[in-house]
Amino acid sequence: MKYLPNKIICALWAVVATFAISCSVNEEDSNITEGMAKVNVYLIDAPADYDAVWVEVLGVEILPKGEQEDNGSAWINLANEATEDRMINLLNLSGGASARLGEVEVPAGEISQIRLLLGDNNYLLQDDNRINLTTPSAQQSGLKIKVDKPVQAGISYDLIIDFDAGKSIVRAGNSGQYILKPVLRAVAEESATIEGVVIPLEAYPVNVAAIIGTDTASTFASENGRYVIRGLRAGNYRLIFTPNEAFEAVEIGDVNTTLGEVTEVENIELTPIEE
Repeated sequence: MKYLPNKIICALWAVVATFAISCSVNEEDSNITEGMAKVNVYLIDAPADYDAVWVEVLGVEILPKGEQEDNGSAWINLANEATEDRMINLLNLSGGASARLGEVEVPAGEISQIRLLLGDNNYLLQDDNRINLTTPSAQQSGLKIKVDKPVQAGISYDLIIDFDAGKSIVRAGNSGQYILKPVLRAVAEESATIEGVVIPLEAYPVNVAAIIGTDTASTFASENGRYVIRGLRAGNYRLIFTPNEAFEAVEIGDVNTTLGEVTEVENIELTPIEE
């Protein structure tokens, strides 16, 4: 089986909820204020075994290098553009889909940290039941992660938040309560991407997992069979395709990735299980 790497300027994306930052276009943007860089923020998700996972995204804040994180006025606020009521179903953000959270200009130099702000209206749906997700008090000040990313004046950058819904939901013993403890994955700037198509559509839903060593990144194929796994490190991956119970799972190896490139995998055709 052949894998065809397609050279791209920068990896635009990333993929257990995570952050990444990369060049969106490697050229000057005439709409950017002099001495500033533009940061576009997107949200993506790894899969989870629920019908829906809704989170209330209040916004994103960016801290320039040299500013103190306990100085509230030092954080640059990003206006939320995701939805009017700020609610996002994380499970819609796989198979290459994403939610645009907005954009903001920051001073040229370096981004030190970013902070994702969530509200209290978070819940999951399972078998037509709504289960509220409680949030720890430590989460109320926002979810921080170090970035330490240089940004140049006149350039647009993409900041990717990869929210792993499956690993972020914890059952609180026998209380029947569920706690939301967001798991965020940081991704290198020049990351690698694997993408392709898995057929037939009758095998939907199909989980696609990319495994290297002890690390696993996964997503679901979209309704047209296409899958995209972003934010990978360079190396040799195994891919495991897990369809519905009517089809056999498939594993392939030797999927080589290169930083800054997209590895296109030939179409995978799943076989029905014989009765």
